[in-house]
Amino acid sequence: MKRKSAFTMAMSVAALAAIQLGWAGQAPGSLSDPDIPVSHHDRVYAAEQFSNTVSVIDPADNKLLGLIRLGDPSPGNFSPLYKGQLLVHGMGYSPDHHTIAIVSIGSNSVSFIDTQTNAVKHVTYVGRSPHEAFFTPDGKEVWVTVRGENYVDVLDGKTYEEKTRITVPAGPGMQIFSSDGKYGYVCSSFNPETEVISVADHKIVGTVKQPSPFCPDLAATPDGKQVWFTLKDTGKVQVFDARPPFALIRTLDTGPITNHVNIVRNAKGMYAYVTVGGLNVIKVFRTDDFSEVATIPVGNLPHGLWPSGDGKRIYVGLENADAMAAIDTLTNTVIATVPIGQAPQAVTYVPNAVPEGDGTQNLEPLGLAGQTAHITLVPAGSGKPAGAADAPTTVALFDQGLVQVLQAAVTGLQPKQPYVLGLADNPDGSGNVQALANFMSNPAGAAIVNALGQIRQLVTGASTAGDKRRYLVIAPQVSGKPGVPVQVQSL
Repeated sequence: MKRKSAFTMAMSVAALAAIQLGWAGQAPGSLSDPDIPVSHHDRVYAAEQFSNTVSVIDPADNKLLGLIRLGDPSPGNFSPLYKGQLLVHGMGYSPDHHTIAIVSIGSNSVSFIDTQTNAVKHVTYVGRSPHEAFFTPDGKEVWVTVRGENYVDVLDGKTYEEKTRITVPAGPGMQIFSSDGKYGYVCSSFNPETEVISVADHKIVGTVKQPSPFCPDLAATPDGKQVWFTLKDTGKVQVFDARPPFALIRTLDTGPITNHVNIVRNAKGMYAYVTVGGLNVIKVFRTDDFSEVATIPVGNLPHGLWPSGDGKRIYVGLENADAMAAIDTLTNTVIATVPIGQAPQAVTYVPNAVPEGDGTQNLEPLGLAGQTAHITLVPAGSGKPAGAADAPTTVALFDQGLVQVLQAAVTGLQPKQPYVLGLADNPDGSGNVQALANFMSNPAGAAIVNALGQIRQLVTGASTAGDKRRYLVIAPQVSGKPGVPVQVQSL
């Protein structure tokens, strides 16, 4: 009898402690999972596409601890790539929080990294241009969306070797799992449909039609009721029922270059956070009535984002700002901005990633990866000053030694029209225009445009070789040549 009373008392204390901690559960876990308060044992990671690094942040004080180098910057990767990784992009983590899986698009690989030591313990090579990788909730498998082909590569969760492939429509963009581990949801970047796959037997059990083909990211709510996915080409988010028959619930207009979505549950309720790169904001929606409750300015081209283990914060990588922003989800305000590597893509927050010690082994300083120049383009003839908050196009010039990778996040154009990003003789865009890159705007009148060269020296007047100063412009393509510029470099 005494033993029963003691047991009952112990259970009551445990239950009280659970209530005090808040058994909310954060994505990608279940609603019944305990919240994990932010501590020095946690880590925030960013996969960085142009420095080919992974930044490691201690969220307890929002401090960059260093970078894990997976490959070299350009032009070191122009020769045959016998070792090292290229275009570091996607990211997921194991259920025990001891391993992160990093996808490199250019070298077709998944690198598995020990969170305690930051050491690469295995590299698996998969098909053409993989995009994202994530462990199943039981940790037995790792699913890799091979976006350049037509399948999900299923790896063994312990050996990291290929087990099988799941054939899907060409261009699978991202996968995530229901919190109970029953379903895998795979959206497409080339075809307008999302597949629902049974994890147990790898069979397609449902299809959700996308109104447009380019989905880069999706997230499932911890209560097992909803899946949210983004449409980067049209600037929308869709929500469907996570359970059969997987019916569409809602479509939301979000804005140009809508990129990633993730779910947060805090004391105020459950919310979806969406990065809108063309507006440089995060939009926040309730998951019960789908109302928009906040728009958070964060900086240039927000991309990946992930909540802390207690849902009190969410971290977002700023692709054209080389930074990580930390947001308080109760006030929806930015509380810290941390310099990191070049062009962060996927972001993940791993609670208790480093159970002991400082976890700084095998890290290197920011160095060249932190050197970037920033430029804005404004409508031609507007006369707006440099750094105008409403500039439709932001440009980052990522230093790679003597050359830079240029990335422009372009908005404000006519939909589905050919354009030229080029160098003009004069600040107003007049004179000769030399093309750097030809591109087609998407249905939202936006695009991500890249070029490579000694561009910073020309457009900032920093050249020591006597080169003529030039100015970045965007012009419509007319008969294969640049027409009259519609956007010019802000001075």
